[in-house]
Amino acid sequence: MNDTICAISTAPGSGGIAVIRVSGPEAVAICNGMFFAKNKEKNLFTQPAYSICYGSIRRGEEYLDEALVSLFRAPHSYTGQDTVEITCHGSPYIQQQILQLLVEKGCRTALPGEFTQRAFLNGKMDLSQAEAVADLIASTSAGMHKLAMNQMRGSFGRELEKLREQLLNFTSLIELELDFGEEDVEFADRTHLKQLASDMACLIRKLADSFSVGNAIKNGIPVAIIGETNVGKSTLLNHLVGEERAIVSDIHGTTRDVIEDTINLSGITFRFIDTAGIRETTDTIESLGIERTFVKLQQASIVLWVIDLTGSPARLEALSEVIVPRLEGKKTILLFNKSDLLSQAELEASHQLLPDIVAHRLYISSKEREDIHLLKHHLIEIANIPTIHSADVIITNIRHYEALIHAHAALLRILEGLTQNISGDFLSQDIRECLYHLGEITGHISNTEILFNIFNRFCIGK
Repeated sequence: MNDTICAISTAPGSGGIAVIRVSGPEAVAICNGMFFAKNKEKNLFTQPAYSICYGSIRRGEEYLDEALVSLFRAPHSYTGQDTVEITCHGSPYIQQQILQLLVEKGCRTALPGEFTQRAFLNGKMDLSQAEAVADLIASTSAGMHKLAMNQMRGSFGRELEKLREQLLNFTSLIELELDFGEEDVEFADRTHLKQLASDMACLIRKLADSFSVGNAIKNGIPVAIIGETNVGKSTLLNHLVGEERAIVSDIHGTTRDVIEDTINLSGITFRFIDTAGIRETTDTIESLGIERTFVKLQQASIVLWVIDLTGSPARLEALSEVIVPRLEGKKTILLFNKSDLLSQAELEASHQLLPDIVAHRLYISSKEREDIHLLKHHLIEIANIPTIHSADVIITNIRHYEALIHAHAALLRILEGLTQNISGDFLSQDIRECLYHLGEITGHISNTEILFNIFNRFCIGK
């Protein structure tokens, strides 16, 4: 925290401009020694906070670039420390020269996420807000952006803080009772505590249950494309993603490994997984690919089962014995492909295929791209992602989810303890455990290893 750190905060490579951020106790002094304002009467020591000054960056008599310098004074800055942002031309050479000059003057290059870590350590944001910064930078859809913005505003952290404060008051009263154990006094209202614990358990369960939606929005909904060989799976994937992502061939067993790509439909990210065709084979490599097919089928939320309408019904029945048991709990769309090759009578007869499977059914021609737009509409429909509003709190982080599950378990023990009228010391222990897990989310309780793992995933410069 006593080091002055610097990093390029804009994306790597050439651009119109680049921003180099400097933060720490000596940020103003170091930058003032290399920045010369156009107006010679000005310098960074006298420059007002939240203002921009135009001038040049120099190494001695060598002009490196013309630049704009923005000044933010502690504690009213992103990191809570004195911060200077140098906006220069986007040449990689210029950026590296300025960065090298800053290091020569006494800066240290920042670690990944170190600016945001300092913001957290200086109380500018809680840990859940800091993690939302990384999610906001990584957002690639409207849903991801909205979730990250909601969390960055701190509504999740404030909700947890209210719960923690109420529990802290109760555990303080219960532990005070322990000091008067011989006098048999009761300071904490057990009835009120039971109602609070019940309400909290419902709220925390609701937050934890939102993780399935939040995770789908953040990481994309996994969609496995399965079926026999040569039924049109790879052709379908290529049409869905809009490019030749998978090799298409009349030779059976062409796809031997898993191929993945993503598309965004109406703000929802779908992660399509083209898998090896399922069939009996003696080829070792193809067998491994089929094993991976079953693994991806297990992991998928939505399954597109592509069926060749010109194939053998007996072979389809045999295949269904392998696939159907693995579809339990998954949203499935049966895609009857090559419909353009059948007569109307043959299409009507095909309606009797797989009558026992409850799933969406679509007739398509992936080769002719017929009804691909209907498939996209069905995907959006069965994904069933709710509309996100600015006040919604939805969990997207596995660390938060696990902490909420542990906190919920502690609350259930509190409720059971109150019902059985257990002693205050055991009750206090359960309350403190719940407080611990809630504090893990916001960073009131953290350790160096957790902080390292979180901020190490950030980009350098943020």
